[in-house]
Amino acid sequence: MYKILIIEDDDAISNLMKSALTREGYLCKIASDGITGEQMFDSGSWDLVLLDLMLPGASGFELIEYIKPSKTPVIIISAMNQTGDKIRGLKMGADDYIGKPFQIGELLARVEALLRRTSKKENKFTYLDIEVNLESRTVTKAGKPVSLTAKEFDLLEIFIINKNIAMSRTSLYEMVWNEPVIGDTRTIDNHISSLRKKLGYDSLIQTVHGIGYRMDVIK
Repeated sequence: MYKILIIEDDDAISNLMKSALTREGYLCKIASDGITGEQMFDSGSWDLVLLDLMLPGASGFELIEYIKPSKTPVIIISAMNQTGDKIRGLKMGADDYIGKPFQIGELLARVEALLRRTSKKENKFTYLDIEVNLESRTVTKAGKPVSLTAKEFDLLEIFIINKNIAMSRTSLYEMVWNEPVIGDTRTIDNHISSLRKKLGYDSLIQTVHGIGYRMDVIK
């Protein structure tokens, strides 16, 4: 499951992009200004950044410079359609450029193509006798298939991508269900309990008291 950071100050555009990308199975977060975008970039591990150029706080050009050392792919999405701006952004390290207004189908195609070229995503995960294939969304234990629900697999994939990192119940819920948490988070606890039982190793997904859960895997 790829993680995409959208840095865009137009709420209508950012929500449209997030909605379309979420339907395609991507995990998306939105920052509505340059400073917040920089902070969110630092606090997460992202597979791709969709970046507007005209932002309050810090410009898109400044953020390209900031993101560049991480080698995280960047697609500029901007109404600044002058050739000079496009050339400048690409020369600074952006990987692609889409002018506004754009067709959502073009955005999805560009995102898919760029991730296919640049992805270093781990497609397989092994723990003792458990094998997980993230591409085919299959799990085996001692060579035998393990049947997970879609939500259970999504949770497992998030833990694999964020190995050894404590994840809050709220963030897990929002990433898997793609909606804000309303009320308690027992839904997460129930799914984690079921996942532990099916995998057979309670110690693999640890409870982090006061926070949530963490997949403990020796690096």
